[in-house]
Amino acid sequence: MKAVGELMKVFITRRIPQEGMKILTAAGVCEVSQWDSDEPVPRTELLRGVQGAQGLLCLLTDKIDAEVLDAAGPNLKVISTMSVGFDHLAVDEIKKRGIRVGYTPDVLTDATAELTMALLLATARRIPEGVEEVKNGGWSSWKPLWLCGPGLSGSTVGIIGLGRIGMAIAQRLMPFGVKRLLYSGRTAKAHAAEVNGEFVPMETLVSESDFIVVTCSLTPETQGLCNKAFFSKMKKTAVFINSSRGAVVNQEDLYEALSSGQIAAAGLDVTTPEPLPTSHPLLTLKNCVVLPHIGSAENSTRGVMSALAARNLLGGLQGSDMPSELSF
Repeated sequence: MKAVGELMKVFITRRIPQEGMKILTAAGVCEVSQWDSDEPVPRTELLRGVQGAQGLLCLLTDKIDAEVLDAAGPNLKVISTMSVGFDHLAVDEIKKRGIRVGYTPDVLTDATAELTMALLLATARRIPEGVEEVKNGGWSSWKPLWLCGPGLSGSTVGIIGLGRIGMAIAQRLMPFGVKRLLYSGRTAKAHAAEVNGEFVPMETLVSESDFIVVTCSLTPETQGLCNKAFFSKMKKTAVFINSSRGAVVNQEDLYEALSSGQIAAAGLDVTTPEPLPTSHPLLTLKNCVVLPHIGSAENSTRGVMSALAARNLLGGLQGSDMPSELSF
């Protein structure tokens, strides 16, 4: 039994924004140890850090599996991940041990939707290419066909996964004059009516869209979803955008589709692995824009994520409500 007034041990796997640290400190119920770096915690340090912990605050880059849970021991009550995704957590194993899980949905929706729009426009209108031409002297005079790309006005956009982020992207697309908005997923969504979304089979979405935006969760069903067969059904003029998870895409097949002219361009904020090696073939292509997973990299958003992760952790430690608990 824990003695009255004894602090509960918490391990934090990274340096996080101060908003979250302040909440944990002010609560006065936990003794915090932390991997004090902006870089991911090495596996050996993670296994050492969690020993005897009652609470764990982790990030998307930390694989929390049976080995980590065993290292923590039977006192682990709560895992709070500072992310909306939870495919890095061994959910079945965690559930079996009765450990509660908190995550941070909603708070990064707007930031991720904004970044996805920026990525879509940058890819379609070839903005990184244009910047490079200015820098390397490739800009000579105005040319009618130079650096032309597709526009959103009058286009058909397909969104795979019309959840919170997919919906926020759809709302931002409307003022651009998109003609049709298609979406696919497990079920039709009532809220799709707000953006005139048409629920269609995946094959229809892939073959009819001028832009395809992937915002679905990573599940066994969606892993490798965007593969050779997928890209072969796309229009040759179509643009592919992924801001969900890298593993939804078969990157070898994407490279082939881009380099052969099967599709026009791709923009990725997520890859496999992360970081993508600088020698990766995708980085040799002018028609592929790759960002370093910065969907939620907006100042206030990261602070709010940190605070929510801290409140989830405290709720789990104290056996009370968690603001955003993952229901198994």
